[in-house]
Amino acid sequence: MKKRFRKHIRIARYVVYKETLIDFRDHVWTFIGSFLGIGLIGLLNRESFSATDNVFLIGSFGASSVLIYGIVNSPLAQPRNLIGGHVICAIVGVTVHYIIPNEIWLSSAFAVSLSIVFMQITKTLHPPGGATALIANIGSEKITSLGYLYVLSPVLSGVLILLLVAIMVNKWAAHRNYPANKNWYKLWERRYR
Repeated sequence: MKKRFRKHIRIARYVVYKETLIDFRDHVWTFIGSFLGIGLIGLLNRESFSATDNVFLIGSFGASSVLIYGIVNSPLAQPRNLIGGHVICAIVGVTVHYIIPNEIWLSSAFAVSLSIVFMQITKTLHPPGGATALIANIGSEKITSLGYLYVLSPVLSGVLILLLVAIMVNKWAAHRNYPANKNWYKLWERRYR
């Protein structure tokens, strides 16, 4: 009994030790990537809008940065999920805002719920996408007045900036592998069996 108990304690110590190891290289690359990605979007936004209404900098980009720069191996952080999740959710969010314009609580709940279902159907689940749909309904007057342009800019343009920075930064970091599928952009070569 004591032997088995000691063995379990030894295993638990090993697991806790491995999970709490700090890799400073990983933290540095995460910082560089997220700083460059969000900073570049903000810099492009600076010339176009006032500081109080940063239309290009939507909150869901912060959450996407956590995934694509911090948890690069996550299936939810891959390019298909990043681009598809945000774009689908932006389309759903704007559409729902047009259908239910005056009831924010109803349109918000409907937009987020539909977005999750559409991401599941298209296999592009990206959790920050739900926030993209929500922002299309609860955003400032500048954001809601964009209509379907919201899908192209800030959503698609911002996501592409984040993706390009993620590919560059994770390519410089030799110990990182992003995207997991190096041929992710070759849609014409995909074969599903």
